[in-house]
Amino acid sequence: MTRPTEHTGDTERPAPADTGHTRPPAAPAEPPAPPPLLRVNPPQLSPPTGFSHAVTATGGRLVFLAGQTALDGAGSIVGATLPDQFRRALSNLLAALAAAGGAPPDLARLTVHTTDVAAYRASAPELGRIWRDLAGRDYPAMAVIGVVRLWDEAALVELDGIAVVP
Repeated sequence: MTRPTEHTGDTERPAPADTGHTRPPAAPAEPPAPPPLLRVNPPQLSPPTGFSHAVTATGGRLVFLAGQTALDGAGSIVGATLPDQFRRALSNLLAALAAAGGAPPDLARLTVHTTDVAAYRASAPELGRIWRDLAGRDYPAMAVIGVVRLWDEAALVELDGIAVVP
């Protein structure tokens, strides 16, 4: 009786003999890793609108995003209204995040600095639409801080953040 052969490239060698043993079952697949960010909104706190009460982060790289205002590519503030400047500042922040390999859902923390908290509150519905247009419906933990002025005197808003990029 001849033994079967196994072809491996340019050579032939005898195939392993059948010993009657079967292969052990494959190990169960590992459960999927948890998402790098988990948004936590406890029921005992007021329902969040446009933010998350807490965000936990596991794994990934931390990306610290510097404060972004409504500067255009030439270094001039653009936009006369707070919503106009918010759109540009958020676009700038997301551009920096994308350059670091991240996306809007990776934002864990965002701080909004504004020279006019009353105008920010009055503009909240429009700012929410701008957020959803540019960043979607994943909201980081956020704070809005009133300031006397920003580095650029014409700036009405500045955004900085922390992201966890998988």
